[in-house]
Amino acid sequence: MDVKIEPSWKEVLKQEFHRPYFMQLSAHLKTEKATGAVIYPPGHLIFNAFEKTPFNKVKVVLLGQDPYHNPGQAHGLSFSVPDGVKPPPSLVNIYKELYTDIGMPIPATGNLTRWAEQGVLLLNAVLTVRANEPASHSKIGWMDFTDAVIRKISAEKEGVVFLLWGRFAQEKQVLIDETKHSVLKAAHPSPFSADKGFFGCKHFSRTNELLAKQGLEPIDWRP
Repeated sequence: MDVKIEPSWKEVLKQEFHRPYFMQLSAHLKTEKATGAVIYPPGHLIFNAFEKTPFNKVKVVLLGQDPYHNPGQAHGLSFSVPDGVKPPPSLVNIYKELYTDIGMPIPATGNLTRWAEQGVLLLNAVLTVRANEPASHSKIGWMDFTDAVIRKISAEKEGVVFLLWGRFAQEKQVLIDETKHSVLKAAHPSPFSADKGFFGCKHFSRTNELLAKQGLEPIDWRP
């Protein structure tokens, strides 16, 4: 895989692209494509989260699990869908919490690119998926890569707010130096768990309070 990634990230992560796991990951994707597998998101959007949020701009990390596996949904940003695609249930619940937390009207679009451009790294732990097969790429090496991303942010930045929703995301807490960064945890916004601790978490207002304390511009959560 020819890694086309935003320059600041390419520098920060340059060692990862030469590690054996990444070579194997790249070979795996090439093999699947050669056999006709449909993989989401399309190749040019696999590293979209990094493109939209350069390393020096990261203020918040919102960790997802793997990309949406239905046609037209995945575009390389966790929880986000392109314009014109109906917001999935977890994103609908995120919007409900935004309404109760800060009074933001429920948007029609599910495209969270504006969050990314303000410094919210919308990072899935796994960056690709086979069509209609959730978690199909969860064991091909992506988590080695994204764990390295989290470690780099933790080591080389200060004051980042990490939003960890659900058990899967919370398992990444061990990668974060909490003497330098803030970690906010809640249930996952999925319809199966949102009422068990996601609704009422107030993570959006709390994130902006934490940023404001550092003299940083708060996030405008309108997509």
